[in-house]
Amino acid sequence: MRPPVVIGGALAGKAGSGGEAWVRMSWVRGFQQLGFDVWFVEQADDPSPEQVAYFDRTIAEFGLGERAVLLTANGPLRGVALETLVDVAPEAALVNISGHVDAPVLFPRFRRRVYVDIDPGFTQSWYSDGVGGHRLDGHDVFATIGDRIGLAGCPIPTCGVEWVHVRQPVVLDDWPQVSAPAFDRFTTVASWRGPFGPVTIGGETLGSKVREFRKFLAMPTTGHRFEMALAIDPGDAADRVALERAGWDLVDPRHVADSPSAFRQYVQGSGAEFSVAQGVYVHTRSGWFSDRTVRYLASGKPALVQATGFELSLPTGTGLLAFGTLAEAFAGADDVARRYDEHAAAARAIAVGHFDAATVLARFCEQCGIG
Repeated sequence: MRPPVVIGGALAGKAGSGGEAWVRMSWVRGFQQLGFDVWFVEQADDPSPEQVAYFDRTIAEFGLGERAVLLTANGPLRGVALETLVDVAPEAALVNISGHVDAPVLFPRFRRRVYVDIDPGFTQSWYSDGVGGHRLDGHDVFATIGDRIGLAGCPIPTCGVEWVHVRQPVVLDDWPQVSAPAFDRFTTVASWRGPFGPVTIGGETLGSKVREFRKFLAMPTTGHRFEMALAIDPGDAADRVALERAGWDLVDPRHVADSPSAFRQYVQGSGAEFSVAQGVYVHTRSGWFSDRTVRYLASGKPALVQATGFELSLPTGTGLLAFGTLAEAFAGADDVARRYDEHAAAARAIAVGHFDAATVLARFCEQCGIG
């Protein structure tokens, strides 16, 4: 077996979101596929009983057993003894998703520490502004899913580091292609406002996801069915009414996507994805690409998604369609419905060619010095 790799990330802290669990567990499963001895660690200051139970269920679902720990301010709450993980650390690389792990008793002991940025634009803006910057400190290598960071035309600051570009890995055996007898509807799993507030980059304040959503309320007027498993606050009741009046079908994500298995079932039972992106991803042309969309593609589900610069490095037009305007989104929806079988086959091919964990993480290891 290859040397230990410890994936740091949030499960209990993202309780009830099956999609978020897949973000972290796809790294776990991908490194396992490459033959590494893989561990998982989460820090959570004071998790609720519901969060702890979610951690337990998810770890059990992915068979991590004694190779996972939920670390609190008072020590390990679940999983292996902290002493065991401390003993493993000097031989291990820490793949630290969002810089989640920073405990002094553990963080400095790792042989190599790799920061993985899954919120490009937010991460760099916060660091530049001195907000949460400690999360970058102490790492040896910095990786981002923002393909355009550091390149001409992308205003996101590099924070004085050289960013390694990495795509979100998907273990294709975990996400097999699922054929549909015919196209039925566009779906997505979304939070109406997203987890973060606006940020300022290059003197411009960039809005949240809700502002992008509102530009595309009219999608159901194409005559196609649009459904969202949508987390929306009661304070946004006016937006909910506007969505429903425009013809959107809204379902509660707690009923269809609250666990990894439920999330997979919802995605694979869909016809295609339609989704927008956070304003910061769109307006900075960051190259951000949704991990959720990767799962749709792997399942053979076409994706019609808002352009963020990813269209400069990924094949688009069949299987994956990028839009910037409402007219482009309308045309894309019609094209998906008209050429559905062709789009479905191309969607899977894009996942195989660009997001297969075996390829993505092998290159990641070379770039980051993980042996």
